Amino acid sequence: MKTERLGGLATFLSGFAFKSNLFNDEEKGMPIIRIRDVIRGRSETYFSGEYDERYLVKKGDYLIGMDGEFNLARWDSEPALLNQRVCKIDSLSRTIDRGYLGRFLPAALKKIEDATPFVTVKHLSVKTLNEIEIPLPPLAEQKRIAAILDAADALRAKRREALAQLDALLQSTFLTLFGDPVENPMGWVNDSLTNHGSFKNGLNYGKSEKGIEVTCLGVGNFGSRSRIDDVSKLPSLSLNSMPPKEYLLKEGDIVFVRSNGNRALVGRCLSIHPNDNPVTFGGFCIRYRIEDSQLVATYLTHLFRTASMRSCMLQGGQGANIQNINQKVLGDLTIPLPPLTLQRRFAAIVESIERQKAAQRAHLTELAALFAALQHRAFRGEL
Repeated sequence: MKTERLGGLATFLSGFAFKSNLFNDEEKGMPIIRIRDVIRGRSETYFSGEYDERYLVKKGDYLIGMDGEFNLARWDSEPALLNQRVCKIDSLSRTIDRGYLGRFLPAALKKIEDATPFVTVKHLSVKTLNEIEIPLPPLAEQKRIAAILDAADALRAKRREALAQLDALLQSTFLTLFGDPVENPMGWVNDSLTNHGSFKNGLNYGKSEKGIEVTCLGVGNFGSRSRIDDVSKLPSLSLNSMPPKEYLLKEGDIVFVRSNGNRALVGRCLSIHPNDNPVTFGGFCIRYRIEDSQLVATYLTHLFRTASMRSCMLQGGQGANIQNINQKVLGDLTIPLPPLTLQRRFAAIVESIERQKAAQRAHLTELAALFAALQHRAFRGEL
């Protein structure tokens, strides 16, 4: 299949360096797209000054993050301004289909990203984009390929939506059984976490040492999950010796994110079930160990996933640039203590839904492999 240089088929517009002193979160002016907004597809930051309409991004425009990870995404939100470190596909030749290009670019950008040396942050230039070679079959064939990949991707989207719906069901079930934990409408006894367990900060592990491999739970392993059952998928550390016993996690331990540059992660928690496997936890985490029979780990982790409890917890966080929590913040919190039978009933519901989520995730993995295979064949002229 013949290829053509992308610079001969498309033009790219780099974002403008809008003055940050005119940024606000009060919805004054126009939303402004910063590099962190490319993938999530929305902006919570606004620009209240004047702007050139050339830098206006409309729904359906393709955007590329130019620093760090070279991501491509289609903007599906309200019109917004294109900030520096982000570029958009500005115009296309009549010989290339926009959907076809959108399906081709992610793999091409990942290849460039992997090959780009860096000291602090990787940078992508428009010049590099222009030099990309893209297979260019006839326009009708491009549209056929894009339609096949769109259909395959839609199946993945349905699985992701199913997972999101199951998560929403868990939150709804929690509130139905227990009510808002801060308001405590059922009138259950409130008590502090320190009266029912103990806290421990994780260790700050340095460079890899020679010796034994120890599984380690770190901030990067949290994501949106509420529990970890398969610790074999966690990363490991090479240490000279096994960490002290108090730094090894036990069945049902709850681990919180203590500090992170991404504020959305701070305070997030999960329960871990290592099944006697040695698992330690990193320095940006806090472990809470339940030490009596009045609390069930599943109840506690989902309590801290409610918006009201997270808000209550983070009001006690310290720090200006990086919001963080500590043992005192967590220990000072009071939580409702529902009957143990009700907590266990909720835990059984969670187990059932988690099994459904595991099946959905397995199917999503299969669909991802299928999609990758289709992509590979499509741009080799084999589809």
